Amino acid sequence: MTQTNTTQINPLGTEPVGRLLRRFAVPSIVAMLVNALYNMVDQIFIGHSIGELGNAATNVAFPLTTSCTALALLFGIGAASAFNLSMGRGEKDKALYYIGNAAVMMFGSGIVLFLIAELFLDPMLIFFGSPDNVLGLAREYVRIVAVGFPFLILTSGGAHLVRADGSPNYSMACNLTGALINTILDPILIFGFKMGMTGAALATITGQIISAFLVFRYLRHYKAGPFTREHLRPRMIYLGYAMTLGMAQCFNQLAMMLVQIVMNNSLRHYGALSVYGEAIPLACSGIINKVSFMFFAFCIGIAQGMQPIASFNYGAKNYDRVKKVIFLSLSAGQIICITAFCLFQIFPLQITALFGNGSDLYFSFAERYFRIYLFFTFINNLQPMSSTFFSSIGKPKKGTFLSLTRQIIFLLPLLVILPLFLGIDGIMYAGPIADCLAAVISGIFLAGELKKMGTEAL
Repeated sequence: MTQTNTTQINPLGTEPVGRLLRRFAVPSIVAMLVNALYNMVDQIFIGHSIGELGNAATNVAFPLTTSCTALALLFGIGAASAFNLSMGRGEKDKALYYIGNAAVMMFGSGIVLFLIAELFLDPMLIFFGSPDNVLGLAREYVRIVAVGFPFLILTSGGAHLVRADGSPNYSMACNLTGALINTILDPILIFGFKMGMTGAALATITGQIISAFLVFRYLRHYKAGPFTREHLRPRMIYLGYAMTLGMAQCFNQLAMMLVQIVMNNSLRHYGALSVYGEAIPLACSGIINKVSFMFFAFCIGIAQGMQPIASFNYGAKNYDRVKKVIFLSLSAGQIICITAFCLFQIFPLQITALFGNGSDLYFSFAERYFRIYLFFTFINNLQPMSSTFFSSIGKPKKGTFLSLTRQIIFLLPLLVILPLFLGIDGIMYAGPIADCLAAVISGIFLAGELKKMGTEAL
């Protein structure tokens, strides 16, 4: 099959770009929101039933969930990008190997992560920043949630495989089903059966298992072609390339996990030296991280919706369509960012109150944290969209570098240095400084690539 014929019969190369972006981005946004809701819904119900210590416990456990997302994106985004690039070049037979290998590795890596969590749970939670009065609640929650790691990774990563096959609505349905089940079971188990943290964890893994079953069901009837045993046998020739394309998103999540660990320990240390104590900063940070991730889910979802369109058309050398999809994605992301900025600056107390009651100090710290740490929210779409874009067009080194700018290159050193001079306030000011610097670097890289594409098109 020739490249021209592939472009003609594949809607990624022929349908209007705006329509394609809506078609792929909406399910991607829903998938990311569902991923965020799994943790946010638990935290809301836990906050109302247990209080500040319960919110602190879910924050301490959050790095493990982030590690699941990292693995899901490494294999999911990577295989989806490799699949679409191959399809754009007319290499259909080769493309199926990326999907089969990725599905096996996602479930397998989840089993490994589950075993690690079960064997080293207490040392891990202490390393993640758990104070003594939070450790028991965090242990109770993670011991059960870890059982769902293979299913969470397959659901989150498998959504990209389903969407790459041209079924974004089914991808959305898989994630929505699990989230709805979790939301329904949370109040029943937490309040009805008075199961507390255990009930929240059981509700979470039930939704994840059912979602994973729906993904598995779709993969058995993949539209691009049936999978053979050979497609499912892991081979580095396919895994290596897919992982390089998914590395940027994976590293971004790993960077977030590392920052969460450093931040939790810093909040515990500098909180103990302030009027707030250890638990209040941890609880507030958990809320703000999850709320900001809800907004961030829109930007990441738009970027992921852009991925198959950019990958296919770059592979087919349709550079005008590539440029159009990135401009539309950035415009949509900018609207989301400005809206989120206004909400975070105007309604920080109302947002915090959704997660339960607390002391005056608790709400005072949350209000300052919202307004300072999230000040540059209105430009936060540039970095994730740029890193996803470069990975989508087969330039993983640039994508990986950009994915590390905000978290590792800027935020992590600032979290260590600024509190030495400003105390716990230094943690809050590290956020906007890192956001601004990462956006500037991403904008420079993206502008250079778009200019280069314009030259190649001539």
